[in-house]
Amino acid sequence: MKRIVLFLATNLAVMLVMSVVLSLLGANRFLTANGLDLGSLMVFSLVVGFTGSIISLLMSKPMAKWSTGARVIGTPSSSTELWLLDTVKRLSDRAGIAMPEVAVYDGEPNAFATGAFKNSALVAVSTGLLQSMTKDEVEAVLGHEIAHVANGDMVTLTLIQGVVNTFVVFLARVVGFLIDKAVFRNNDDRGPGIGYMVTVFVCEIVFGILASIIVAWFSRYREFRADAGSARLLGSPQPMVKALARLGGLSSDESLPQNFKSFGISGGSSGLASLFASHPPIEERIAALRGTR
Repeated sequence: MKRIVLFLATNLAVMLVMSVVLSLLGANRFLTANGLDLGSLMVFSLVVGFTGSIISLLMSKPMAKWSTGARVIGTPSSSTELWLLDTVKRLSDRAGIAMPEVAVYDGEPNAFATGAFKNSALVAVSTGLLQSMTKDEVEAVLGHEIAHVANGDMVTLTLIQGVVNTFVVFLARVVGFLIDKAVFRNNDDRGPGIGYMVTVFVCEIVFGILASIIVAWFSRYREFRADAGSARLLGSPQPMVKALARLGGLSSDESLPQNFKSFGISGGSSGLASLFASHPPIEERIAALRGTR
């Protein structure tokens, strides 16, 4: 809840600063005089920017269960399920959070954590992960996911998406109005013209791409932080190093739906695609744990 309040306050503060800057530059008076109400646009941008992100966050657990076919372990039906519950309970106690729901889903080696609140989260592991890794390695992966929950990463990532969405919506319309007014329309016409609609459409695509780079950067940062969190929970970085090395040879994110891939433990790209990758390359994560990055 503190993170939600903090990021909402941050977003409102940034929008206020933007308004002040536009006023000092004279843009506020120019735009308002020519038919653009910045106050209403700011409110509109906030609503559009955050509504989808907040709804997505609140629905993340049921959507994750539905889209992956994850089965929440109530009463364990095997020694593996009993071990999973005991391990998650031990790690969550160390992290100072309530025990998350624990689920298993069919798929290639991977795991994820999600949920709107850190004391009512979901941690899920794939059957491929359980079959291909040792218990020490699985424990390290669970530590990584518990660290995500303890850090509030699901909430923070979602709210950062809301912040950048707000900027995209706001700036696209300001630019669209200016270009429409200067290039496509005469000053007597106060209604939005075709130039406005086309410019807003193009700007939302361009600004959206730039926003995606920002969100992806934070997603990669939180993976390093969760790896370090797993090392702290287990008392050593070695189990996480071994788990990542194993994932480097086995991992595949094809078992996770597109909208949940950033929540998985595996991933990473190289070259230009790395700007949009939700995960750093495995070798960089191992180097960070070893202190050589």
